[in-house]
Amino acid sequence: MKSRVLPVINAIGCLVLTSLVAAQWLRERESGQNLAATQGELIAAKEFSSSETKRATALERDIAVLKEAIEATQKSAEEAAEEAAQAAATKTTEASTLEAEITAAREQIKTWEAAIALRDSTLRDLNDKLTATRKQLDAAIAQLKAAGAR
Repeated sequence: MKSRVLPVINAIGCLVLTSLVAAQWLRERESGQNLAATQGELIAAKEFSSSETKRATALERDIAVLKEAIEATQKSAEEAAEEAAQAAATKTTEASTLEAEITAAREQIKTWEAAIALRDSTLRDLNDKLTATRKQLDAAIAQLKAAGAR
């Protein structure tokens, strides 16, 4: 019996080993499929990471450009404000100067009006004296004519 039992034990051992090999093969196949799926996910994640890195770089560039534009706008606004302030100061100075000149001109006009009034008064007085002198001269001429006719 020993001779019959050994082939049966051998056959049972072969079946056990075959089932172990098949089970191991199935596990390896499942692991391979999991590995392939994980590698696919890894590739997708790398591509996503790469695209997000590119997007982040583009956004950083856009932010830098916007910062420069904002700085340029602020600088031009400050320059415009300074120019406006300078122009206002210049206009204020010019207005003050013109106002002072107008005041001086008005005073000069008042002085001239007073001088003209004095001149007119003096001319009237002189005219009155001249008229009086002329009348005296006419009277003297009339007396001379009357004296010469005698």
